[in-house]
Amino acid sequence: MIESIVETQHFVTILGPSDPRSEDVDEALRLAPVLVAADGAASHALAMGRLPDAVIGDLDSIPPDLARDLPADRLHRIDEQDTTDFEKCLVRIRAPLCLAVGFTGRRLDHELAVYSALVRHSARPCLVLGTEDVAFAAPARLALDLEPGTRVSLFPLSPLRGWSEGLRWPIGAVPFDPAGRIGTSNEATGPVALSFERPGMLVILPRATLPQAMAALAAATGASRGR
Repeated sequence: MIESIVETQHFVTILGPSDPRSEDVDEALRLAPVLVAADGAASHALAMGRLPDAVIGDLDSIPPDLARDLPADRLHRIDEQDTTDFEKCLVRIRAPLCLAVGFTGRRLDHELAVYSALVRHSARPCLVLGTEDVAFAAPARLALDLEPGTRVSLFPLSPLRGWSEGLRWPIGAVPFDPAGRIGTSNEATGPVALSFERPGMLVILPRATLPQAMAALAAATGASRGR
């Protein structure tokens, strides 16, 4: 069993290295005030005047002079090379919910690895913020309070089936498969209910629905923000 490094009843922001925008980080920290930097993303945090509560990774991307600016007890070196720095963070955070910022828009292989980790560790609720979208691994059941016309994309990372209410094109008869049938650009007709037979589905929504997405994922996983 992997030992936790960060344990909190607050929501957590995980900061990545893909040139995070300061406005995105500010928004995330208003919602998830504990800051964990994935390895070299600590440099972005410090440049924004933010001191991470923890820096987790193999620490090969942090310049020595920057590392000296960080309290030693906040640096956590994980030497294994079988996982990305994002996954190293995700599995060592015990919190009700995480927001991941700075993991989209640059290297596609790194971004795909983030989505793979979300699905593999779907018991650890985490939403990835992009400039246009928010994405997260679907729990077994999910209820989204969406306005009619809202884009709802479903992208399977493994073969599975699901069920829906409130989608313009219901998914009950769809055999989802990443190499076959996918579910991009569906549309809400109002509040949406989804369920899936197993983990493996990504839900992708417009960025403006972040509050609804957070509320839905928190409710589905029993997450609540600590005081």
